[in-house]
Amino acid sequence: MRSNRRILTMSALLTVALALTSTTMAQTVPQQGNAAPTADNAVLLTVFFKHDQSRPLNELNAQLDKQGFYKAFPPPGVEVVSWYVMMGIGQVITLRLPAGRLREVNRVIEDTAWGAYRTEFYPTYDYKAIGTAQHEKAAGN
Repeated sequence: MRSNRRILTMSALLTVALALTSTTMAQTVPQQGNAAPTADNAVLLTVFFKHDQSRPLNELNAQLDKQGFYKAFPPPGVEVVSWYVMMGIGQVITLRLPAGRLREVNRVIEDTAWGAYRTEFYPTYDYKAIGTAQHEKAAGN
């Protein structure tokens, strides 16, 4: 079961990577000046906190409490955009933060989440307005 999940996850990630690669390869001349930086130089960071499924949940929560996870995470001034439980995986959290605070967020996670979770990090950006505009344009609206 676990290997099937891993295969599905890897297949989905590969599909996304190929789609992004084909999109960027299709652009022969990079467009200048389309991306306006935010005032606080913000980035989005999606973090997968994967549960250690070999241990009971109450044991994991006790470890998180002992390590001060919920006291330290997220650090003050870091916005939580979304915080979901992904069944069979763990928690998936998207943060919005100034790029200069990336190391601080990483250290908080290393110091307080490791042991209970394995972590994966995915820098992301908000594409909703662009994607919606492209859809509207294609639909003729």
